[in-house]
Amino acid sequence: MIQIKETTVNNLPLLEIVEEKKKDHILPTVIFYHGWTNYKESVLVNGYELAKQGFRALLPDAHLHGKRMNAKLPAEQSLEFWNVVVRSIQEAPLIRDHYIAEGLSDPDRFGVSGLSMGGITTAAMLTQYDWVKAAAVLMGSPAPVDFTKWLFSSSWAERSQTAWAETLPREQMEDAVAQLIPISLNLHPETIDGRPVMFWHGTEDNLVPFNMTYDFYQQIKDEPYAQNVTFSSSNGVGHKVPYTVSVEMADFFKKSL
Repeated sequence: MIQIKETTVNNLPLLEIVEEKKKDHILPTVIFYHGWTNYKESVLVNGYELAKQGFRALLPDAHLHGKRMNAKLPAEQSLEFWNVVVRSIQEAPLIRDHYIAEGLSDPDRFGVSGLSMGGITTAAMLTQYDWVKAAAVLMGSPAPVDFTKWLFSSSWAERSQTAWAETLPREQMEDAVAQLIPISLNLHPETIDGRPVMFWHGTEDNLVPFNMTYDFYQQIKDEPYAQNVTFSSSNGVGHKVPYTVSVEMADFFKKSL
């Protein structure tokens, strides 16, 4: 039986999903991040599939999302997007350290995954933490700078009350982009360092461009540090992760961690 437990770690709300009979064991663990304007419950299927494979799955609410939402909806705070990503990167060690200290997670078998904004967060974490032993990036861009420039003329901007380009001064935009360089996997691909990384993307994604991920994979696939990187796609699929891909993600971690 799979257990779903709602809890908080260092004041961070999350769902812990694990086989009930293994709940008190030291287990390989995967943190899975949801997308923009969503919440931890929206990615339950991914946590469930991970738990079926013997993992402890941890699904946090990102900054300004779920139980952490403030008076404004995240959709009305488009300029907060990268702040949310950076906060998730900063908070990940707090979650990891807690579960290791409690004797519930194996420090040498820790993975990260996520979809959309969560996939972007996952790719960025590879540049920061060598304790991430495997990662699965589902419809997330490994190129934050290019993605940010694209956002200013994208449907994301159109869905906001005011276009991003009209609300952010050019100098402020340049400063914001400069801050993304250290977490840009496409600018620091060597940080993959042989780790297993799975990329998946739908070819008709109109919210996170397919080509940014595909082009990145083509550029690195023959490099020694990328020997364990894989890329798969689903023709005709837009900005949605099919159930079969969630299963594929869990299988990937089963083989990698």
